[in-house]
Amino acid sequence: MPVRCQESPVLAGSATLVAMGAMLLLHSREPKPYGKHSERSSPEAKCLPARAAWFLQELPSFAVPAGILVQQPGFLFGTPETVLLGLFCAHYFHRTFIYSLLTRGRPYPALLVFRGIVFCTGNGLLQSYYLIYCAEYPEEWYTDVRFTLGLFLFILGTGINIHSDYILRQLRKPGEVTYRIPQGGLFTYVSGANFLGEIIEWIGYALATWSVPALAFTFFSLCFLGLRAVHHHRFYLKTFEDYPKSRKALIPFIF
Repeated sequence: MPVRCQESPVLAGSATLVAMGAMLLLHSREPKPYGKHSERSSPEAKCLPARAAWFLQELPSFAVPAGILVQQPGFLFGTPETVLLGLFCAHYFHRTFIYSLLTRGRPYPALLVFRGIVFCTGNGLLQSYYLIYCAEYPEEWYTDVRFTLGLFLFILGTGINIHSDYILRQLRKPGEVTYRIPQGGLFTYVSGANFLGEIIEWIGYALATWSVPALAFTFFSLCFLGLRAVHHHRFYLKTFEDYPKSRKALIPFIF
């Protein structure tokens, strides 16, 4: 029996993402206790190795949409709906199977991992459900300026994100926990170059899909990653006396 689109859960899920993003802006003045800010975590908090934590946390964002996608006929080169969901899966394939195995981060609180798993499962289901069972795109969508510009921004943001992550990994040898000032790429201009790249990705994705769920997720990502960039910027300024004063937190020359 074919699955029929239910608009109410889609709107409810989208509204939840927007509300979560707004709550982050209103109540998250202090950084989440992982990575550079691990010292903020409770000494009694149980932690997982960074690679295992990132793998477990990101996996649902790939597995849930991919499981729905492979059930669609001609899913690799099919309708705009499947191609757009394929972009989502491609991002999280990298985050799950490549980034998680390369990261050299500090142990990650198990509670945050659990919260991440819940979030990634819900968001993966929301995005894939909407695209496969609700979205309807015309045959000429591939030539629509929203799709082409969105795809360009998605690819651009992916490149910035991956390159920035590479720069960060090169700052320390395996086993080191020392932090250094990142140099090169967009780190010349902002402290959160990796976050900026991912935000650009999701702006492109929202434009290419032209959908409420993608827009809601982009808003949440902007709030979450933007705050993370601000907290990183403050960390660098506090830790390094010679940190470039002209470098901004997230947006070159502006913020």
